[in-house]
Amino acid sequence: MVYVPLQTVKLSYSPLITFIIGLIAVIALLVWLDLPAFVGLIMAAFTVGVVNSVFVPDFGAADAGSRVATAFGDNMAGIGIPILMAAVIGKSMLESGAAQRIVRGFQNVLGESNSDISLLGSSTFLAVPVFFDSVFYLMAPLARSMRARVGRDYTLFLVVVGAGAATTHVFVPPTPGPLAVAAELETDLGMTIAIGIATALPAAILAGLVYGRWINARLDIPLRDTMSTTTEELEDVADKPTNSLPGMLESAAPIILAVVLIGSLTIVEGFGDVLPSIEAIRPIAAFLGDKNVALTVAALAAAYSFRRHNDLSRSEWADELTEALKSGGNIAAITAAGGAFGALLAASGIGDYLAGALEGVGIGLLVTAWLIAAIVRIAQGSATAAMLTAAGIMAPLTSQLAVHPAYLVMVIGAGANIFSWYNDSGFWLVKEIGGLTQAETLQTWTVLTTIISISGLLTTLIFSTLFPFA
Repeated sequence: MVYVPLQTVKLSYSPLITFIIGLIAVIALLVWLDLPAFVGLIMAAFTVGVVNSVFVPDFGAADAGSRVATAFGDNMAGIGIPILMAAVIGKSMLESGAAQRIVRGFQNVLGESNSDISLLGSSTFLAVPVFFDSVFYLMAPLARSMRARVGRDYTLFLVVVGAGAATTHVFVPPTPGPLAVAAELETDLGMTIAIGIATALPAAILAGLVYGRWINARLDIPLRDTMSTTTEELEDVADKPTNSLPGMLESAAPIILAVVLIGSLTIVEGFGDVLPSIEAIRPIAAFLGDKNVALTVAALAAAYSFRRHNDLSRSEWADELTEALKSGGNIAAITAAGGAFGALLAASGIGDYLAGALEGVGIGLLVTAWLIAAIVRIAQGSATAAMLTAAGIMAPLTSQLAVHPAYLVMVIGAGANIFSWYNDSGFWLVKEIGGLTQAETLQTWTVLTTIISISGLLTTLIFSTLFPFA
């Protein structure tokens, strides 16, 4: 009989034990006990930290609290300013009538019956140079205004906004995620963009329009107060005549500014090798293209329009913006807590553990890459981390592919998008900004991310069979 030290057994099983305990903790705290989201997520993160201190080397009991605080701070550093500025943008665009003016512009071009198509196209396009979260910050006020305008279909509007942004986020460079994977796998960027668009379109249509219309007929999500704007205020703006609203250019200015500024850095980085002279503006683009700066500029433009089109004194206007910031602070705290919970799960080594277990599985490379990205995503929450983990594992194997390596970028992106749930900060962002319950977020956002993932895999397998480009 072979003797195996107890500590060795603990360490070999610790990632799975940590994941299971973390899953039970978060469900118990948020679903069964129905604690406030921030409190429940922080407690779940502490629980995972304590379990890590038992099983994970170099993770002492004294580290459990400090690791949670550090992970929370790191997440807040990434999303704090953008969410606060998004709160100002959202309130200002909604209550100035700017969002309503853009909605009416869409409807004038495509008709009210195609409101969902206009939102899907807009979110898909905006997500090319911008991270998903920034797109959702900008598009959520339009979805809310569209609901106030037509009086129905809020479920559909949220689904198409989420689907458009999420598909581009994982499939189409120069969106940062697939761009990083393409660089890791050393794939041709032009071919990756072309295949990414071909993969993203069916996924966006299936998850956004097909599933969106199906779930919309079965789930009527009401328009709730969120981002410090009440339903009554939205409906009052929706009843205003168009000539009393801001002009189209002024209305769209916050969105245009944010996209142009953030996109400027993408353009410089993409064309720097082709046009060396463009490198001279890189420092400026790097500053203005930072999402913290870009969304602050956009917030100033939105706030100015809010002041211009409302009969408010300077102090009243400042008080309204302060209320928006209070609402944004709550959303930022919940989102960062969700990220901290995911980070503590990741610290257990669950991602590497699951990826290593699948690395030698005897199935096709494309399906293997999808599985690795999908399981890492479900286990630790971050789509970007799942993409980079899978890319690092699959990079040495690209020479064994019988198809163009751009297809490998697609399946990794598809896998990394699956089943966004409690350990994903994006889940909480969609819930809080959209004004949803946890159950509604699972029925809409979680399902649509899974549809995008599975349809992206199937589309890639079909395209790679028909057009291998090897």
